[in-house]
Amino acid sequence: MQRESFSDRFDWTLAFIMILFCIISVLAIASAQTSGQYGINFIPKQLFWYFVGACIIAAMMYFEPDQYKKMAWYLYGAGIFILILLMIAPGGVGQIAEPRNGAKSWFHLGFADIQPSEFMKTFFILALARTISKHHEIHPMRSIKTDFILLGKIFLVLLPPLALIVKQPDLGTSLVFLAITAATVLVAGISWKIILPVAASAVALGGSLLWMALYMQDFLAEKFGFSSYQFARIYSWLDPYSYSSGDGYHLISSLNAIGSGEIFGKGFKHREVYVPENHTDFIFSVIGEEYGFIGASIVICLFFFLIFHLTKLTLRMKDPFCTYVCAGIIAMVTFHVLENIGMTTQVLPITGIPLPFISYGGSSMMGNALALGLVFSMKFHHQTYMFGNHDDDDF
Repeated sequence: MQRESFSDRFDWTLAFIMILFCIISVLAIASAQTSGQYGINFIPKQLFWYFVGACIIAAMMYFEPDQYKKMAWYLYGAGIFILILLMIAPGGVGQIAEPRNGAKSWFHLGFADIQPSEFMKTFFILALARTISKHHEIHPMRSIKTDFILLGKIFLVLLPPLALIVKQPDLGTSLVFLAITAATVLVAGISWKIILPVAASAVALGGSLLWMALYMQDFLAEKFGFSSYQFARIYSWLDPYSYSSGDGYHLISSLNAIGSGEIFGKGFKHREVYVPENHTDFIFSVIGEEYGFIGASIVICLFFFLIFHLTKLTLRMKDPFCTYVCAGIIAMVTFHVLENIGMTTQVLPITGIPLPFISYGGSSMMGNALALGLVFSMKFHHQTYMFGNHDDDDF
């Protein structure tokens, strides 16, 4: 077995992408805070979280993928425990748990506010990857029966975190877990005879819920615990101008900001449209206004390059566990990007999902660093065999 040098084993391309995201994030946040909405300089804080994220990645590179496979259930269990603790913790001003926008999703620790669900995403991906890889080891000969068994196992892994996050309630994060599950199901090799009916049922269910949200609000609120702010987000998404003084204000401001940027934008710190929360969930509106269609397209292309690079690594993984982990991470990042940019442009409803690596936020940064730390580890510990396929040399 041929052991490569550190320089050959380290993923310099992924590191370079992260540096570019850091630069874009700092520039966008510097522009966003010119409105003086909070009177706080978020740039040092964001740089600090990037530093913490780099430390997390460095620490995770120390462990090999096999070790993460062994730790998967322990991390998953720890994540479930923390979510339960958040649910039963006293919430309110000055309390341990801090509700935001009607959702009890944060621990207030004094020095920082931590959102456990951001870490649970990575723990869930690990548990899901271990479940699928272990199932295929036990059942090397696949059939409709074994595929149904695997689908049941996946559902059992998904149910606890999804139920706890829906209870908060946090619809946006719940959708992320569903996106991760869908991606891993696709790469798990489950028969299309099962996937197509399940997918059709999911689409029908989603359409039914949307119809019920429009015409049967009382039923959803009474039977399923939907809150008024969730209905308001749907109404303001479909017709924001009818709710311009309330729930539609955020979306209208974002559309005005992005539209006013036109092709080339207004330039650095030349914003004119006020958008609330523009340093976090609506950071893309700042990019669209100041750098226009060209700047926004560059950011989207950088995300495309990130996803392409992760996909290329996934296709070259020899270990099925690593393949499933990378597939889950790709789904997580892709859904975040599509949902965040979609909600700022009225393509999708507003769900409060940040733009990865660009929006300000410690929990989001650390959660994404955990996920990318797994990718760095898998690339770093990937074994190149002397008599193996030479196509893997440019892994």
